[in-house]
Order: sequence, then C-alpha cells, then structure tokens
Amino acid sequence: MASNVMQVVIGAAPPPRLDKALARDVPEAAALSRTRLARLIGEGQVTRDGELLTDPKARVAEGDVIDIAIPEAEDSHIGPENIPLDVLYEDADLIVVNKPVGMVVHPAPGSPSGTLVNALLHHFGDDLSGVGGAKRPGIVHRIDKDTSGLLVVAKSDRAHHGLAAQFEAHTVARSYRALCYGVPDTGDPRLRGLRGVSAEPGAVIKVTTQLARHRTDRQKQAVFFGQGRHAVTRARLLETFGTPPTLALLECRLETGRTHQIRVHMAHIGHGLVGDPTYGGRRKLAASAVSASAAEAVQGFSRQALHAAELGFEHPVSGEWMRFEAPLPADMATLIAHLRS
Repeated sequence: MASNVMQVVIGAAPPPRLDKALARDVPEAAALSRTRLARLIGEGQVTRDGELLTDPKARVAEGDVIDIAIPEAEDSHIGPENIPLDVLYEDADLIVVNKPVGMVVHPAPGSPSGTLVNALLHHFGDDLSGVGGAKRPGIVHRIDKDTSGLLVVAKSDRAHHGLAAQFEAHTVARSYRALCYGVPDTGDPRLRGLRGVSAEPGAVIKVTTQLARHRTDRQKQAVFFGQGRHAVTRARLLETFGTPPTLALLECRLETGRTHQIRVHMAHIGHGLVGDPTYGGRRKLAASAVSASAAEAVQGFSRQALHAAELGFEHPVSGEWMRFEAPLPADMATLIAHLRS
C-alpha cells in the first residue's frame, strides 16, 4: 500500500515517551491523534535514522528526526447505499445533514444497513480523505433513530479532531424542540424541590444529574447522583396547548450530549415526551383538555416528539462560526397543528 512519509524533528524538552513527543511535535495540520500515532507505531510505520520504533514508550531526545509513513486511507468495510440525504451544507472537510426519523446513524448488529453512514459513503464517492486511516465519515455526535434533525459529520482527520474537541469542551450550540406532557414551570414548588433541578434567568429550567445505564433495564438510561456521566439540559417553554394547558412545546439546549439525555431528564422532572416508548410518553389526556382530533393525534404519535432544530459550531479549519436550522419534520408539524386547532 502506498504511503506518504512525514518527517518530524523532536523539539526541546520532549515528553519521555515517543507517542507523547510525536503528539506534541507533529504539525497540527496533519491531524494525527495520539491514538492514531500509537497505532502507526505498532504497525511499524515509524523509524528513527532507519531504526524501526514499535514501542510507544520508546525514549526520544531533542533533535531526533522521526519518519512517519502514513498509508493511504483504506476503503471502509461499510458498504455505500444510495439513500437520499437532506444536505444543508458541505465542503472538503465536513457535511451538515438533516437526519430523518427512523434512520440509524451508524451500522450496529441490529441495524447493519440503511444507516446515515451507508448513505454518506455513497454520497461522498471519492470525495472523502478519510478519518483514522479509513475512508469513512467521522461521526462526532449522534441522535437517536427516532429523533430527527441536524448532525455535523467530518470528512477529514483535521475536521474530526477539531469538531471532537468542540464537543468535548461543550462549545457546540445544540437546540432541540420537544413536545412534553404538562407544562414545566420554574415556579413550581415540586420542581424547585427536585434534586438536580434549578432555575436560571429567562424562565429556564436547568437539569443537572449524572446518567448511566438503568440497573435492571440495560436498554435504558437512568438518573444518578454520585455515579455515571455528567449531564446538563436547559429547557425553556415556547408554547402551551389545551384548556387548561396540558401539553407544552419546549426548547431544550444541551450542554452535554449523553445517550437519551433530553428524554431521561424530561422524565426525571415529570414531563415525559409525547410518544416516547421508553421513558413513559403514553399518558391519557383529559377528555376536555384538547379536541378529539388532537387527542387522537397525540395518542397515535409513534415516536418521541423530539427534533434537533439548531446546530452551531466553529468550522474546524476556517474558524468561521457556522449556524444551521432545520424545520420540524412533517409528523411533529402536523401534531402541533392539531393541537393549535
């Protein structure tokens, strides 16, 4: 397999390990993570004055000249599939798509095909430099199969590293639209007394917990305090429906992006999402609360009423701030039209 050779000169006061020294001194434009460098070392692609270096812990010194052979990206084991995509933006480094309801992001044992990655591989064709040594899209965040909306995907290593760093630093702006049961209110004494819930200016409800797998149902996530991954969601009321108000449309902003985060947090505060089959989104509405057609539409809504509506990030190469919006999908728009009527 053809390779490109990069030469790196170790700078002053290097870290004691080869992989750490290379991670520090490899040009940023090369977009080689420490993990990728360690893999290249293990594959016998790194030499010093003709000496093969296969131990990531090998010692280096200032002035050492290291050659790194970077093989051309291999074809992915995932097959391309001709599936239509709603593309909002694309350049040499990334693509922004509006994912439809029912599409899985990445192939998995239960969904080996028909995924966003399969569709992207067909869409890109030869216009993909590859991520991590393979010609594949760089998935830096995901949304559930039955959640619609915006995703940014990397097409190159440099974009993948830059986007991943922004998600890790929580600087990516992500706003969802969610339809829930009840009307969350920052003045509600029940919410005020609920652990992990606080109020912020602008009538924003902030939910701060830890999330981990449910103790008995491994397909679900659950709220914990003292274990799990830190998770923060902010919710703001946009519109209410019913007389008296029985349902609410919310703007939910993610500070972190954990599995099922919005769905779990809304269930935690007693305002589960309409249609959510996993976290209790099947409540009976009072007969007088909404019209018969609206009640039927709510009861018949077959997936969580959640849509990734806004996405903002700094372009990992140009540094330009980019912001995108996606309108509500047809099923949610129709449901809300019923409620408004």
